[in-house]
Amino acid sequence: MLSTLIYRSRPSQLADAPFLAALADHARQRNEPVQVTGILLFDGDHFFQILEGPYAAVNAVYARICDDGRHQQIVELMRDYAPARRFGKLGMEVFDMRGCPPEEVLPQILARSTLQPRAGDEDRVVRFIRAFASGRWRQSLPGHDAEHALRLVTRPAPFQPGAAAPSQPCRFALQPIVDTTHQRVSALEALIRAPDGGSPAAYFASLSDEAQYAADLEAKVYAFQLAQQIGIGDSMISVNLQPMSLVKVPDAVPELVRAVTQSGLVPSQVIVEITESEFITHFDAFEAAIRQLRAAGFSLAMDDFGAGYAGLSLLARFQPDKIKIDRAIISGVHRSGARQAIVRAILACCSALEIAVVAEGVEEAEEWRWLAAAGIHTFQGYLFARPALEQVAPITWPLLGE
Repeated sequence: MLSTLIYRSRPSQLADAPFLAALADHARQRNEPVQVTGILLFDGDHFFQILEGPYAAVNAVYARICDDGRHQQIVELMRDYAPARRFGKLGMEVFDMRGCPPEEVLPQILARSTLQPRAGDEDRVVRFIRAFASGRWRQSLPGHDAEHALRLVTRPAPFQPGAAAPSQPCRFALQPIVDTTHQRVSALEALIRAPDGGSPAAYFASLSDEAQYAADLEAKVYAFQLAQQIGIGDSMISVNLQPMSLVKVPDAVPELVRAVTQSGLVPSQVIVEITESEFITHFDAFEAAIRQLRAAGFSLAMDDFGAGYAGLSLLARFQPDKIKIDRAIISGVHRSGARQAIVRAILACCSALEIAVVAEGVEEAEEWRWLAAAGIHTFQGYLFARPALEQVAPITWPLLGE
């Protein structure tokens, strides 16, 4: 299977003519025996390379590039398949754009390819080349200095430990949602657990579908009690609700209000997270429940955005106060052009709708660096703190400095 991979990177040292010649010669010697061909463009600041060849061989070459100290800030832009090579007559060539007028870059590159003119004009790879040659892709680069050192500092959480009553049918693990710009805890998410601390699946496994919805709602009583125990102060408590719990359970919203007030909290301290992973039926009843929640003073968040059934259509029907971008999109975002484009589109959409954005599932410091530079301020994930039963674990804060 013929595979095509495009990536962008920056050289880690001065890329003069001898450096580029040595780089091309080294690539040619390593790649030709495994039938990987392509072309490497250089604009004086960034590399843009197209690799073509057998699937496994291209993956191996790219993995080697990712480990090559001569490349930094590597971002995969495209991975696709094709019936024929676009640069089949090249072993591996470097094209230095600095010595070429901008309007001549694309014609000269196409002259080195095996593409037919009409097909080339429509080809996705050619569109990537045109974008790189024009430099318009630079507008989407996060405005951060990657040379700034990144430090991780761990501090105790500003909350006291709580405790579960022996008679509770479930427990809760708390995980902070942090504002790294101001180094404060924005909210605590209460994640349901089985009585022995096991997963949510273990807790709900013994219940019928209908009983699960009632149990989902009733469990929030214990989450709110725990929030009061630990002293959440100015922070908020965030709880997950399956969308159909609001539909299937009679008087769901009044019951939720009652549970909040009995715990000594007020609805304005509570974020209700509606997960996007469950298909919603009876949409009119669901919308009515959402209106009730808003009228009662609850904040609304759309959880797992981008990983479920109806993210954009749900967003079109009702606009929450915030959305939480799913880890499936966040994971490795600093290395993936596709994920970066999706995150930027989400940010643009939410900015137009005045919806706050949380990046959840952040595990790597470089993920945080890219997301923060892109304009996200609020985060959740193992990088900062893992969920802890009835308490908040010490919180790790990423800091940028000279």
